[in-house]
Amino acid sequence: MTGTEATTETAGAAEAAPAVAYNGGAAVNAPDKAGQDIVVFDVPKLIGIDYFNATGQGMQEAADELGNVSYTQDGPTEGRVDRQIEFIDNFITQNPDAIVFASNDPVAISPVLEKALAAGIHVVGYDADAEPQAREFFVNQATFEAIGKALIESMVAQVGEEAQVAIVTSSLTAPNQNAWIEEMTKYRDANYPGLEFVDTRPSEEDQNLAFQVTNDLLLAYPDLKGVFGLSSVAFPGAAEAVSQAGKCGQVAVVGLSTPNSMRQYVKDGCVKDVVLWNPVDLGYATIYAVRALIDGELTPESTTLNAGRLGELKVQGSEILLGDPFIYTADNID
Repeated sequence: MTGTEATTETAGAAEAAPAVAYNGGAAVNAPDKAGQDIVVFDVPKLIGIDYFNATGQGMQEAADELGNVSYTQDGPTEGRVDRQIEFIDNFITQNPDAIVFASNDPVAISPVLEKALAAGIHVVGYDADAEPQAREFFVNQATFEAIGKALIESMVAQVGEEAQVAIVTSSLTAPNQNAWIEEMTKYRDANYPGLEFVDTRPSEEDQNLAFQVTNDLLLAYPDLKGVFGLSSVAFPGAAEAVSQAGKCGQVAVVGLSTPNSMRQYVKDGCVKDVVLWNPVDLGYATIYAVRALIDGELTPESTTLNAGRLGELKVQGSEILLGDPFIYTADNID
């Protein structure tokens, strides 16, 4: 998967609608480093999990390919925005050329990102956004609408159009998960109103907590037919709970995670498919966005980004779209 195409639905809408206005911020008096060596620091939601290892791998691949980007990833070991802020504050004192981030809380993280912009440091988000004025661009892994649709269609294919299902999300402030839930709800309301969301519970980017929360849901809702796991650790945590409860085939588990984290559950038949984009590509595109921004090739007027091996990516306002979500099954998860 290269993630080089926008969704058909989005592309059609873009042709019919006027261009999306740029709503991002700006680095104040940033030095002209076009074509020169640059330093980029990356602060993901947390480090040490497969997903952000993969985005970091993609960023390093792009940095190596470009040859004039020094890349470093560091961040908290748990999904806490207060710890993210500490890391970003520390990086600001080192005066890098750019900081990239995936936020745990879009509101709480924004002041420190605006501080970076005010210091002349470029700021680009990926995976989970901040408030738009706190960064210049955001690399969106797939449109929220496409992800919401894919998740609902996967669940309905397994539990039918009328069933009780629950959601295990990341934190209740996580911007991407909240956007997915909003789009899932819209798509459900329009197409499958009998699919009832009985509960939404946070797991705070903690797989063990996701396991516990799912167990609680199975006990609280005896008629539960499905669980959505909406983070790379919530999904395997939910799948493990359903597996240990002996409910594989009775309770569907649908969500987003990495193939490595979900392979066992797909092979065992407890999970039918895995919705995701390529996180390596997401990281790769982010570094290309930073390089193009600093080189003056990515501007508020841009409609495309040349992203190396990914080709041209669509730019809508201050968002760069990686492409369609990808569906992993037992046939292609290896």
